[in-house]
Amino acid sequence: MTSAAEIVRACFVAYEDKDRRAIDEILSNDFTFTSPLDNKIDRQTYLDRCWPISKNVHDFKLVNLAASGSQVFVTYVGTLNTGESFRNTEIFEVADGKIKSVEVYFGWDIPHKASIGRFLESESGGQPNQHLPDPDHGDVSEA
Repeated sequence: MTSAAEIVRACFVAYEDKDRRAIDEILSNDFTFTSPLDNKIDRQTYLDRCWPISKNVHDFKLVNLAASGSQVFVTYVGTLNTGESFRNTEIFEVADGKIKSVEVYFGWDIPHKASIGRFLESESGGQPNQHLPDPDHGDVSEA
């Protein structure tokens, strides 16, 4: 029997290998994906919206991977074909040998845009943070 952690590792390998057939096998039919930009989108929307990004991915280095029952927590550094890198954390729910859901928490660019011991006012260079909902402009959705 394949462990939840092994299934999640296979997902990252599929992205590195651009192996759409492997992703189709790994994701459950009722799969959902949530990120700061996506609110429980379904499998087909995920494949249409997110899978094409695989062409830009060079590799993933799994920094932390911890499994607890059916959940797998992963922090990784992703490197793009351009050489740019970023760090994210994801929570996977695995059931019946398939990935049922993913929650992504965006991290930061590598190298970090702020100097050590410093901070940025916002992600967009002084503009309001684009990843936070703006209740004054109807940008509120259920969690």
